[in-house]
Amino acid sequence: MDSNKRPDSMVRITTMELAQQFIDEQVAAVRAQVGDKKVLLALSGGVDSSVVAALLIKAIGKQLVCVHVNHGLMRKGESEQVIDVFGKALDANLVYVDATDRFLDLLAGESDPEKKRKIIGAEFIKVFDEEAAKLDGISFLAQGTIYPDILESIKQAEGKQAVKSHHNVGGLPEDMAMELVEPIKLLFKDEVRIVGDALGLPHNMVYRQPFPGPGLGVRCLGAITRDRLHALREADAILREEFEIAGLAGKVWQYFIAVPDMKSVGVRNESRYEGWPAIIRAVNTTDAMTATIEEIPYAVLHKITARITNEVEGINRVLMDLTPKPTGTIEWE
Repeated sequence: MDSNKRPDSMVRITTMELAQQFIDEQVAAVRAQVGDKKVLLALSGGVDSSVVAALLIKAIGKQLVCVHVNHGLMRKGESEQVIDVFGKALDANLVYVDATDRFLDLLAGESDPEKKRKIIGAEFIKVFDEEAAKLDGISFLAQGTIYPDILESIKQAEGKQAVKSHHNVGGLPEDMAMELVEPIKLLFKDEVRIVGDALGLPHNMVYRQPFPGPGLGVRCLGAITRDRLHALREADAILREEFEIAGLAGKVWQYFIAVPDMKSVGVRNESRYEGWPAIIRAVNTTDAMTATIEEIPYAVLHKITARITNEVEGINRVLMDLTPKPTGTIEWE
């Protein structure tokens, strides 16, 4: 049977009891697969990799080595938060790698979203291989791959074109030396959260805002430049802050800013001012396969618009994306 296909007989995880059964099964499976070898985990700090980290710590303890790579495409303050939370809360062997220049240099001038994803995915593996070479007995690479990643990346049997590839599916080099460990790859996002709860992870970690593996690299649309990336990061931080103040953070499943590689004419300080638009995307979903648009109060939108256009250098317009999935995907790239 195809190991990347969810069995029709697989019961959806909807209760803590079912989640605990899943955990017990995966702990046994990981122990059988890994033995006494060491595992390197790509720890982004998102829900998926956090749940994988907790599962592997439960299964193999200190045989797990967590690597957090700052590729320069993280949200504002996120790498610092990851180091603090995971270094203390999960008591993991944590390795921090600042590879900002390395990634941004490779991505310079590349505007094709699929190529950007492949570049980021391949470079991640190179970083992990380098870190593994510094350690003894690393034989496995763990990833927070979930089922929607697989569904959107692999061309289906009827010949439909893949929606998009994910850095952890299809972006891996064929000659990769490490064997994969992917304990949650057949779960949907809502199931991953229930498993996280069953593992005893903090609520704010389990229900943390989703963030793609390529990070802001697929929200800085087109060819990435450092000034536009900085503007995106600052605008996104304002959006998240204002959603928190307005009580929307727990109501909206995913919300973010995308900044395209285009400019329009605006006015600042009574002078002509060319800047990029900041596009707000706010969606609700349970399984990430479909998504609806969350209606944001105009008062909140006005405040966000005023703050972004006045506080963020390089942005002169704020737009709202009202497209559900389908026809749009959750991310723009």
